Amino acid sequence: MPESDDEHAGIVDLVIEDERWDDADLLGMSERAAQGVGEWLGLTGFQVVVMGCDDERIAGLNAEFRGKPKATNVLSWPAIEFDARAPGAAPDLPDVEELGDIAISYDTCLREAEAQGKPFADHATHLLVHAILHLAGYDHIDDQDAETMEDAERSILGKLGIPDPYLELET
Repeated sequence: MPESDDEHAGIVDLVIEDERWDDADLLGMSERAAQGVGEWLGLTGFQVVVMGCDDERIAGLNAEFRGKPKATNVLSWPAIEFDARAPGAAPDLPDVEELGDIAISYDTCLREAEAQGKPFADHATHLLVHAILHLAGYDHIDDQDAETMEDAERSILGKLGIPDPYLELET
């Protein structure tokens, strides 16, 4: 299992169901995203499982777990249930080694990146950061929570050298 020398880096356990993710370096993007989130949150020694799949597989997962039988870009399953908190408040850091699991669809990521004129790696890394934040208790259930989560994403991605993914959405 690959590990980074950085003490704040997360450990990524990778499952590849669509070989296109190998060519896209899902492992590198996942490690980079986990390291960025870990450093930003001050989390050390955590693990995430990332499955790279296609639209068919993620649509099945979306139907099974969310009752939405359609493809989506990324899904996440936190290892623990988080306590309720005030809208917009950052969650308490999880005290677990295994944060949870993520599934990410190559097809949807590619379509979205092309439609938004973004590099595929930047878009996929953003989605991985987003999913890892979900595993750490962040959500976007209401506007205040969404703003808190998006601010976290902007900060983490900025440190990774990835442009703000929400700029064009706010015009």
